[in-house]
Amino acid sequence: MVTFFLIIALAKIVHIVSFNVPYPPDYGGIIDVFYKVKALHDCGVDVILHCYEYGRTGDKKLNEICKKIYFYKRKKGLKYNFSFIPYIVKTRFSDELLSDLKQDDFPVLFEGLHTTAIIPQLLAKDRKIVVRTHNIEHEYYNELSKAESDLFRKLFFYIESRKLKSYQQVLQKANQIAAISPSDYTYFNNLFGKTTYIPVFHLFKNVIILKGTGEYALFHGNLSVPENIKTALFLVNEIFNALEIPFVIAGKNPNIKIINAASENNLIKIIANPSENEMDTLLSNAQLNILTTFQNTGIKLKLLAALYRGRHCIVNSQMVENTDLESLCIVADSKNEIKAKINELFTKPFNETEVLKRQQILDEKFSTNKSALKLIDILFS
Repeated sequence: MVTFFLIIALAKIVHIVSFNVPYPPDYGGIIDVFYKVKALHDCGVDVILHCYEYGRTGDKKLNEICKKIYFYKRKKGLKYNFSFIPYIVKTRFSDELLSDLKQDDFPVLFEGLHTTAIIPQLLAKDRKIVVRTHNIEHEYYNELSKAESDLFRKLFFYIESRKLKSYQQVLQKANQIAAISPSDYTYFNNLFGKTTYIPVFHLFKNVIILKGTGEYALFHGNLSVPENIKTALFLVNEIFNALEIPFVIAGKNPNIKIINAASENNLIKIIANPSENEMDTLLSNAQLNILTTFQNTGIKLKLLAALYRGRHCIVNSQMVENTDLESLCIVADSKNEIKAKINELFTKPFNETEVLKRQQILDEKFSTNKSALKLIDILFS
């Protein structure tokens, strides 16, 4: 009996509250959640996962890396817009979640501002509460509003942005904030203190780049979100319209605007909803990864994927600003600069020196194992 209680005392157990079911890990924030859970599991931490279901049901792979999993229904409806609490938070308030978390006093990691509605009711003197911030959310939603063409959605994003800026004061009630990027760290630490920079969790360990030259330039991402729609249209209409270079656009649910624009150029190909293996192959066989953005919020996981698997990465300043990845990319901001770099690098092999440089910097800055140990320290210290 004494041995049993000693094991319980030594065990590290954490609750993680995720804004969505973190499988499959096929978009930004969910990639961070899934590989964080896996990294903690690999470090011997038992994870009790709580997640909201809306269109995703999980997989047996989650059961392999979690001690227990709870699912909650996310609320829907226009009425949740009529509140001072942001819609993305209000629709995730759950009495059931609150009750489940009150069954013990293990530390709780809330993923994103989205999941934090119950923090005021959960406060206890001896309980550790950590919030993983995935963005400066009000800035992100303001940028979504700017990029959106539909008037109703534009208004929704703008109002949500205002609500999120006010609501973020809930972070004062957390014991620690785990920021996902250096710029987010600076922002939250200036406002609230008690902030630690913990880089994004991801799949990759080793830089693996095929020898020789690739066959095309590649842009990839979720092709249904305003930011990526805007970027894809910019690349199709303003960059590759004047180049005799094959261009592949790959990602989830391509917007009809992208499909229509690309159909006018025989050198442009769209690959919709590639599997993880297909995406890995596309990255490996590309000669160039073109990753421009008009929205410099958060860390772009597609950039990490390109650096671990792809050859030359051409980016604009907004893509790499405050990411610690600037030295691994070719930065070009104007249309003429981007076109010039594409022409210059399309036939240039990626050399072994650059591969070693990437491996060294990515090991130093973005090791998932190092990030897991850092997170364990703030959860259990």
